[in-house]
Parts: sequence; structure tokens; C-alpha cells
Amino acid sequence: MAIQPIRLFGDPVLRQRADEVVDFDKELRRLVEDLTDTMLGAPGAGLAAPQIGVGLRVFTWNIEGEVGHLVNPVLELSEDIQDGTEGCLSIPGLSIDCRRALSVVAKGFDQHGEPVTIEGSELLARAIQHETDHLDGVLFVDRLDTERRKEAMRYIREAEWFGLEKPAVKVSPHDTFGLGF
Repeated sequence: MAIQPIRLFGDPVLRQRADEVVDFDKELRRLVEDLTDTMLGAPGAGLAAPQIGVGLRVFTWNIEGEVGHLVNPVLELSEDIQDGTEGCLSIPGLSIDCRRALSVVAKGFDQHGEPVTIEGSELLARAIQHETDHLDGVLFVDRLDTERRKEAMRYIREAEWFGLEKPAVKVSPHDTFGLGF
């Protein structure tokens, strides 16, 4: 329905565990539409409800032209690991290698309360893990090794947008690798 402002690193909502969705109603469908519109407008590969200030366990993704959403996700991760570039719409302009499970089976619900299972590998698996982390108050920089985390935090501290009370932009203008989540 509408593009919403994306919350930036430092906003407390990004560090809180989101609540389970219990009402699969018109408001939830509007939230899924807003998440989708905001993600596509950014552009990003995924967006979680806390990133637009809503503390519910809902996220969207856009991987290789497939747009979807998942409510109340529960993940089963593979033991196989992948390293790859990752970014985040809540940390504009930062792209850095991050280790994730190679594949994932995500179980949850669609916006109508119907059970769904999403199986993905590589980029889809990365997006699902990244967005589920957002629902748990975890940012991808928390998953970096010590050296990469220091590099990421240095970038954040020096970023023009860091420390602003209100987001300077509605969506990230910096998605260099097309991997903003």
C-alpha cells in the first residue's frame, strides 16, 4: 500500500524480539503489502517488520524475481556453510562477507494463516536467515567474525546517517551489490 521509512542501525526496535502474529487479519495483509512495497522500492532482497517499526514476526523477500513473505518463521538450517556478501537496508551502504547456512527449510504461515514451507539455498537461504534474525533483534553485523565486525562498526560510526534521531531517507540509496536485506 505504501512505502514506509526504514529504521536505521541504532533504533531500539531493531534490537527487540518481535512478537508472534496471532491475528491473520486485514492489518496483517496491509503490513505485508507495506513491507513488500518498501522492500521493492529500496530496492532490497528482504525486509522484516521491525525494520519499519512494527514488532511482529513477519518478513518479505525478493530473490531472483520471486517475491514472498513469511509469518512466524521457524528455521531448520543445513550444516553446510556459505560465505557471501551481505548487506542490510537498516545499515545503508555496508556490504561485507558473512557466514550463513547454505540451505534452509523455513516453516510458518502466509498472510491468511495458511501453513507454508519454504526451502531455499544460497541467496534465498541467506535472505531468510537474515530476516529471521531481524525478528529476533539480531543484526547481521552480530554474526561477523571479530575483524569484519570491527570494520563494519567503523563504517557505521563514520556513516553520515549514523546517530540521526530520524531517518534521513525513506529507503536506502546505497545497495551496491543488490543484496540489501
